Amino acid sequence: MVYNQFSFLLFLYFCLLSFTSSIPHPCHKDQSISLQKFKHTFTIDPSASHYCPLFHPKTSLWNVNRDCCSWDGVTCDEMTDHVIELDLSCSQLVGKIDSNSSLFQLSHLQRLDLTHNNFSNSHISPEFGRFSNLTHLDLSVSSFSGQIPSQLSYLLQSLRLNPSSETNLRLAAHDFELLLQNLTQLTELDLTGINISSTIPLNFSSHLTSLRFLYLSNCNFRGPIPESLSNLTCLEYLFLDVNTLNGTIPSGIFSLPSVIDLVLSNNHFSGQLEDFKSNSVRWIDLRNNQLQGHLPNSIQNVVNQTWLHLSFNNFCGHMDVSLFSDLKHLWRLDLSYNSISLTNENKVNVTWPESLDTLLLAACDVKELEVLRSAKHLRDLALSNNKLQGRIPDWAWSNWMFSLQHLNLSHNMLTSVNSIPLQYVYTIDLRSNVLQGSLPIPPNTTWFFFVSQNNLSEEIPSSICNTTSLIMLDLARNNLHGEIPQCLGKITALEVLDMCRNNLSGNLPTTFISGSSLRSLNLHGNKLEGKIPRSLANCKELQVLDLGDNHLIDKFPMWLGTLPKLQVLRLRSNELYGSIQPSTIETIFPELRIIDLSYNAFSGNLPTSLFQHLKAMRTIDPSIEAPRYDDARYYQDSITVATKGLEHEILRILYLHTVIDLSTNKLGGQLPSIMGNFIELDILNLSHNGLQGYIPPSFGDLSSVESLDLSGNQLTGEIPQQLVCLTSLSFLNLPHNHFRGCVPQGPQSHTFDNNSYEGNDGLHGFPVSKSCGNDQALDTHFIISGIDD
Repeated sequence: MVYNQFSFLLFLYFCLLSFTSSIPHPCHKDQSISLQKFKHTFTIDPSASHYCPLFHPKTSLWNVNRDCCSWDGVTCDEMTDHVIELDLSCSQLVGKIDSNSSLFQLSHLQRLDLTHNNFSNSHISPEFGRFSNLTHLDLSVSSFSGQIPSQLSYLLQSLRLNPSSETNLRLAAHDFELLLQNLTQLTELDLTGINISSTIPLNFSSHLTSLRFLYLSNCNFRGPIPESLSNLTCLEYLFLDVNTLNGTIPSGIFSLPSVIDLVLSNNHFSGQLEDFKSNSVRWIDLRNNQLQGHLPNSIQNVVNQTWLHLSFNNFCGHMDVSLFSDLKHLWRLDLSYNSISLTNENKVNVTWPESLDTLLLAACDVKELEVLRSAKHLRDLALSNNKLQGRIPDWAWSNWMFSLQHLNLSHNMLTSVNSIPLQYVYTIDLRSNVLQGSLPIPPNTTWFFFVSQNNLSEEIPSSICNTTSLIMLDLARNNLHGEIPQCLGKITALEVLDMCRNNLSGNLPTTFISGSSLRSLNLHGNKLEGKIPRSLANCKELQVLDLGDNHLIDKFPMWLGTLPKLQVLRLRSNELYGSIQPSTIETIFPELRIIDLSYNAFSGNLPTSLFQHLKAMRTIDPSIEAPRYDDARYYQDSITVATKGLEHEILRILYLHTVIDLSTNKLGGQLPSIMGNFIELDILNLSHNGLQGYIPPSFGDLSSVESLDLSGNQLTGEIPQQLVCLTSLSFLNLPHNHFRGCVPQGPQSHTFDNNSYEGNDGLHGFPVSKSCGNDQALDTHFIISGIDD
């Protein structure tokens, strides 16, 4: 009985001990106050976490009535009750951290994660060096800027500082070396995107013997990789891509015993590759360098390899494809844009790795598909810019029917594709071959279908509309004839429809439906007739409309001005007529950057009321960025513009050019001074009309104009002296008008020859004549229509 009582009491004791140990200890009051002060330094902005796949405003849940050790993102030591971890990643914080921040009063911190917030204009304070116990510091993608201090903790094991794309973090070369000397216990170093702008120190590895993760991408490093880097025997991930490193790659890099990912792409490395001796490596990325010679046969020894990316180098010679048969785990192989000739020298059946789903062999001297007969699980196949001829064999379709998703056979010499019996393919690129006959119809799962620059003839079958998933349809530069299927205007997903330079006839489709995704429509260079369909007003996403070089008969479609995103309107070389009437719509063509109405029969005065609305031409927008060409949904629209006296095809038109071309019409009236507001304008062509009056002095404000053509009109008076201020002007064409007086003199005008001024009998001075007399007074009176302005 006594024993049972004792056992029961012992049981209660241990239960009580267990219960009390599970109760969280309250954090120190001073630390709670410091955290609250830190919280109130910031605001919470949902847009500040756009980098995060998941965001959570942790500080908004901090309740002062609860112990701070229970707050979201806060971890305390169970024994001492000090805050030892603070994780506020993706917390939507907006504000500034300076040297007086209460954050630095949390002196016992061991881990600090402030990633994916917006501490704009904050410098990384030397006060971070006060955290003497800190082992993990992550300030990545939080808009810190300025110079990184060297006073960071000696005890750090993980340091991640890679900045946001819009900020500039710098680390002086001396401070970088000092940092490496201090961080002797480091296992992870991520300085991706920080401007260090130096060479990699020769003794880099002497202080970092425990380093496992090294990310130094896009740091503006130059010079060679020091041999000492091969001494980092614990290294698992090495990223030195997007720098300007050069020389040969040290052989020891390929012998690191633990390396898993080796990424040295986008540098200037040269020389030959040494033998691969590491069995642990899975990912090798050496693309965009200047490496040369033969690929070493030892590549087949890298048995765990999943990714081999060697494109855009100078590798050469014959390669037996059986070399890859032993790489059982290989799923991505990219040898494109080298001088490699792929062969099967042993003339035996090659067994490609069953895991291989991406094979990119563009410009690798592949002459036949036979070497791929055993590759049955391909998902992505790119064989563009090779020497493939004839018809795609039937076995290829049966091999890849259920696996292939992206197929690129462009820029070859293929002659026949009768059908494409694939099941789940999303991208088919057959551009620039010699395909003949009728248009092959893609599977109804296809998103992107490119078959331009071939010899396809016959009519476009209406069955093309069964591919209701189409996003881009490119049939340009073929010999297709007949009418455009009306049903194409009903494919809601269709964003790009390019049928330029064919022999298509009949009317344009009139069935563009409400909710259309169409953003680029190019039917230039056909034999289309009739009017411009009013249903195009349903295409609210439309950015590019090119109907030039057809036989359209209509008036100017001012109603297109209601399209909020239209940037390019090209109607040249049609039979359009009438005046370009003023619009009663308050806002029209707000984003228009290119308007080409040349070679029509428009009459009346220049459309001043239209010019008043072209807002995108009046403001230089520094936020406009070059298109992303790695984005599959970006389509490189192209048009032909008359510039500098020649017709020139331009790509990337939404970014590079701003054009007004109303040449070769029957327009009259005077040049409105409001045109001087088009400070974004690159090309202005009003030639071969019936324009009268003077050139307004405001034309001297066209600061971006490169080509100005006013030839073949009835303009009079003197050429304004203000034109000599146009430092971008490289082509000036004023012949066959009635200009008189002195040719303006200045550094820019001396670059133009007599051809710029011929046919103006009243002009004199260089380059028309040797000198300019003083017998004529300057005429400063310019007749400007009050109605036009």
